[in-house]
Formats: sequence, structure tokens, C-alpha cells
Amino acid sequence: MAGCGAPWCCCRCCGERESRTPEELTILGETQEEDDEILPRKDYESLDYDRCINDPYLEVLESMDNKKGRRYEAVKWVMVFAIGVCTGLVGLFVDFFVRLFSQLKFHVVQTSVEECSEKGCLAVSLLELLGFNLTFIFLASLLVLIEPVAAGSGIPEIKCYLNGVKVPGIVRLRTLVCKALGVLFSVAGGLFVGKEGPMIHSGAIVGAGLPQFQSISFRKIQFNFPYFRSDRDKRDFVSAGAAAGVAAAFGAPIGGTLFSLEEGSSFWNQGLTWKVLFCSMAATFTLNFFRSGIQFGSWGSFQLPGLLNFGEFKCSDSDKKCHLWTAVDLGFFIMMGIVGGLLGATFNCLNKRLAKYRMRNVHPKPKLVRVLESLLVCLTTTVVVFVASMILGECRQMSSTNPSGNSTLSLQGSSSEDLNSSIKTFFCPNETYNDMATLFFNPQESAILQLFHQDGTFSPITLSLFFLLYFLLSCWTYGSSVPSGLFVPSLLCGAAFGRLVANLLKSYIGLDHIYSGTFALIGAAAFLGGVVRMTISLTVILIESTNEITYGLPIMITLMVAKWTGDFFNKGIYDIHVTLRGVPLLEWETEVEMDKLRASDIMEPNLTYVYPHTRIQSLVSILRTTVHHAFPVVTENRGNEKEFMKGNQLISNNIRFKKSSILTRAGEQRKRSQSMKSYPSSELRNMCDEHVAPEEPPEKEDLLQQMLERRAPASLDCRMPRWLRITPVTLTFMTWTSRC
Repeated sequence: MAGCGAPWCCCRCCGERESRTPEELTILGETQEEDDEILPRKDYESLDYDRCINDPYLEVLESMDNKKGRRYEAVKWVMVFAIGVCTGLVGLFVDFFVRLFSQLKFHVVQTSVEECSEKGCLAVSLLELLGFNLTFIFLASLLVLIEPVAAGSGIPEIKCYLNGVKVPGIVRLRTLVCKALGVLFSVAGGLFVGKEGPMIHSGAIVGAGLPQFQSISFRKIQFNFPYFRSDRDKRDFVSAGAAAGVAAAFGAPIGGTLFSLEEGSSFWNQGLTWKVLFCSMAATFTLNFFRSGIQFGSWGSFQLPGLLNFGEFKCSDSDKKCHLWTAVDLGFFIMMGIVGGLLGATFNCLNKRLAKYRMRNVHPKPKLVRVLESLLVCLTTTVVVFVASMILGECRQMSSTNPSGNSTLSLQGSSSEDLNSSIKTFFCPNETYNDMATLFFNPQESAILQLFHQDGTFSPITLSLFFLLYFLLSCWTYGSSVPSGLFVPSLLCGAAFGRLVANLLKSYIGLDHIYSGTFALIGAAAFLGGVVRMTISLTVILIESTNEITYGLPIMITLMVAKWTGDFFNKGIYDIHVTLRGVPLLEWETEVEMDKLRASDIMEPNLTYVYPHTRIQSLVSILRTTVHHAFPVVTENRGNEKEFMKGNQLISNNIRFKKSSILTRAGEQRKRSQSMKSYPSSELRNMCDEHVAPEEPPEKEDLLQQMLERRAPASLDCRMPRWLRITPVTLTFMTWTSRC
């Protein structure tokens, strides 16, 4: 694996490593080689996503009349709609309880801070905040202990699943329960994580399980539903569920469809596009309907399209010279894209080193150590946020005062109630507010709105410290044993960076008429693009979230520049974690060294194969002595019998099998026995074949006599009724319906 490339991350600390076997190092994601390459793990299976073209399957399809085919397609559309609705309800559940717990926590702590600022008991306020956060994070860590694959965002695992690699337990119902509850407690616990990334994983689980009408985790959920049992159908529903998760998180159905196409499936077709878009629309409007009704009491108004809303970008009516962006600003946007790519590469490099450190020093230890690490991250984050808000914040002048006498900030596109609730006046006199506390002591969505739409200015020192603290703590948090997303922390870091650039341009260059919200949005796009390296889908997601099509060109240019800059040093964060997990995922583009390879350099010379007529005992032996689950069905070519005996020529199972006489079958059995015994790695020994003479009989009658002798009572283990024998049709059905 290539190094991260950044000069500050090239040197790797070399420490003494415990003596482990290569298999243990592979499972842990380690290796003994000096280049620190992560070897593929052996506990992953490949999924059968290719369309079956064998004759029995095609005959079954032809036997189905048009009425049954239309019924099958109608049921598929109903399932797609149900997946979208259920994904929207999962998002509603997570958002409702996150808001409930966060409002309770901030209300109690803010009241305590206001009382203790006069009495001098701020330590009590800190203890109250620690009590809330540590309790929530402890519950989130316990849920990850129940289902370890619920940790993180789940996007790398879903990406592997959609590309044909079966990750154990990734789409189970128990994983969905632990993921939804875990991300709820993680966000409410004050960690620098987002709930948008885990929504993608949750939608994928809904897509995988809902059409099956059964559950492995909860075996009582079992219905006799005969449809959608193949890997291909399940893959299509998982693609729709992942897109619905993006649509519910950002209110971007088109962006969700493009995300599933760009970052998810490598198996795509035209019919799947429309189904995925329909599923994304269902998730978006389901969440919008219920959130608007619960929050505003106006059922059917559709005012809140997604979990994360960027608000409306518009200039003040009093400033006639203000524009959202101009052609001159494109130069600054390109420079911000370069810096965002460098910052994203640094973030990925640091997170990769932290992940490797966890693999070597945290994961091999008892599971309680992972819980303690999560609590340590929570403790550090809480103390830093509290101290920074109390000490490092500056008192800034409020921009306007409403008629009731309550001082408010002027934010574009938000209601006055939201503005009043987001202002924090810790240790500041009247008509002023604490800018650092306003960013830290609010939900992350409110902080993003502050950076995007606030008319007043944040101090450059405050923005710099906020960016630095958020950068380091979010990098440390991602990868710990809690469900965590990366979209919102990256957007917050980038928004602070963009707002800092806008303040510097206004203060030192004199560009007074630039719109600070645009620079904050471009900064968020630059940093997020430098971390995840997404282009098409991320552009559409940001455009749909802002509801402003004029931002299409600057966002696209910024994301392209950020991706090119970051790719010069390392991969995206999701690709890095796929590699660290040892998933054998094929890349879109091959390495330069692979262009010189030939097919003979990577093919296996000793092939394990089966014949059209193979005994069950031999099949069981093959399955027990091999690690893969697909075997070619071959027969000999009469015109090249000598080459076949040498193992140089095989004919695949695409050859149509013809009826042959019993003597010909006896000859095939004789040659098959020799071939099986000469194969060194399979260790196959057919009990029936031990009675075969080593020399080839000269006459055909001897072959028949030899075959009859093998059916003698002396070898009772070889006697088998005719209906138990494996015929070409039954063997084809076996390889089609099950990979064992």
C-alpha cells in the first residue's frame, strides 16, 4: 500500500511488535513486511451479482408467463417504496430523540452556567455536562460491543457489499437497532460526529432486510415470501436503501441516487436508476412530512426536507452591491480547493495512523478497553469545549435588537425563535454575545447555520481555534467504538475555514462586498471534498441542500480541485478504511505495475474442478478442503485426450452435455479418479476410487466389469441409489442456487 505522501506523515514510528502468526496479523489488519501492507482477510465471501445464463435458469424464466412477470415487477416497486418510507421513519426517530436529549442537556447546563457565573461554581456546571455526555457515550459503546460492525459510519462496508464482497453481519436487523440507537447517543453525547453518515448504513440495512420478510438476528420474524432471494435482487434493494439514506440526511433525492451510482454499486442498469430515484423521493418526503408536522404543527406543508438544512442564501436588501459570488471570486475558490485538498489529505493521514494504532494496541485487548477509549475521547472533548467556551471566546456586538427588547443576531433564512435559542451570552455584558460558546454550545446544525448566514462577524482568532480544535478532535473520534458520521464535522471545519478566509479578505484586502456565507459554503465543500474525494454526487447534494442552482459552478470547480490535490497524497477516507479492514475490493483503475502482468502470472495452476457426474462424497470433500465456493464443471475433449490427461486443457461448463453410453461414463470416471488423485492441494481421496486398477484396461468390456466390481458389497460406502447421483441439470441448479 502506498504511503500517505504528505511530508509530515511519511515517517513511521517503528516499535517492537508481538510475535503473531501471519494469519493473526491478517485478521488484525497488520503485516510483518516493512512497507506496512494490509493483506486481505480470509473471512469475506464473494456475492453472486452476475446474471445467470445457464439453460435450466433460462427455462424457468421462459416458463413464467407475462402475468407472473408483471406481478413480480409490481411487487418490486412496492418494496422500493416501502424501503424509502421506512428509511425516512428511521431518520425521523434518530432526529427526534437527538433534539430531545440535546435540548435537555443544553438547557440544564446553560441554566447552571448562568447561575454559577455569579456564584463561582463553574466546576458544578462542568460536572453536569460530563455526566450527560459520559452516560450517552457509555450507552453508545455498549451497543457497539453488542454488534461491532455498528461502529463508524458504515459507508466503507456498504461500498464493499455493493461491489460484491459480503461483510459478515453488515446488513442484519440487530446491526440496524444498534446503529440507530448508537448514533443517537453519540450525537447527543457531544462527540464531534454526525448522524448523516450512519443514515446511509441504516437505509442499506432496511433495503436488505425488508424485502426478505425474515431476520437472522430475530428468528421469530419469518414469513413465507418466495421473492427476492437472489444476491442480485438483494444488491439492488441495498443500493436503493443507501440512496434513500442520503436523501433523508440531506433532503437530496437526486444526490442520493448519484451517490449510490458513484460511490456504491459497480453493477448498475437503467431500470435500477428509476427505482433508486423513486425510493429516494419516498424517503425525502416521508421525513419532510413528519418533521414539518412535529416541529411546526403544519402537517402537509413540507418545510424541512432533510436532517441537515443549510438555509436560504441571499444578500441583505439594504446592500445593493452584494452578490452571492462573482467571476473574480472563482480564483479564491480554486485556492480554497487546493488548501481544502491539503487539509483533507492531512486529516486522512492522521486518521489512518490512529486506526493502525487502534488495530495494534486497542483491538487485541479486552473489549472493555474500547469502551474506555470512547469515554476518554468524550471526556477530552467535553473539557475542551467547556474551557474554550469560557476562556477563549470573545464578546461580539449584536447586529440588531428586536422590538421586544431581546437582543438577537440577524441570520438570513431562519426564524427569530431559532436565532434567540442559538445565542450564548456566557460572561459577556449586555448587547454582546460569546462567539466561541455560540459555536460550541449548540447542536452542530445550528453552528453550521451560524457560519453560513450570520450577518455579524466571528473573530479570526475564534475561527482559527474552532477549526483547529474541531479538526483534531473529529479526527480522533472517527474510528472509535461508537457509531459516527463524518459529513457534519467536515462541513463545520470547512465552514469555519471559509468564514476565516472571508474575514481576512474583508479586513486586509478591502473586499467589503463579498458574501461571507458563500465563502463558508465553498470552504465546507473544499474540506469535505478533500476528505471523502467525492465529486458528482457531492456537488448535487450541496446544490440540493442550499436550494441555489447558481452555486453549481463554484462548488463543482472547488470539489474537483480538492479531489485532485488530495489524490496526489493519499486516498479518500472511506477507501483507506476499506483497505485497513483487509477487504479484497477491486479498484476502478489498476496500478502501473499491473500493466506488465499476464494472465498466467495470476492464475492458479492447480485447479479444483468437478465433473458432470460426481459423487456427493467427492463434492463434500472438495468443499471441506477449499476456501472458495465456486468450481468449474468440466468434461474432456475427445480430440485432445492426451492434453487433457496432462491437465493442459479443460472445457468449461458452457459445453452442452450429451447422452453417452455407460462405457463412456466409465471411462470418464476412470480418468476423473486419476485427475483427482494427482491434484496435490485438494487432498481428495474417493473411497470408491481406491479399488480402481492403476493400469488402463485394454478393452471396453473390462471397463464395464471394473465398474460393476466397484458396486460389489465389498465397498458398501460406494453404493448409491440412482436418484442421489449428481446429474448435469441438478449440479447446475446447485451451483446457481447455493455457493455453500
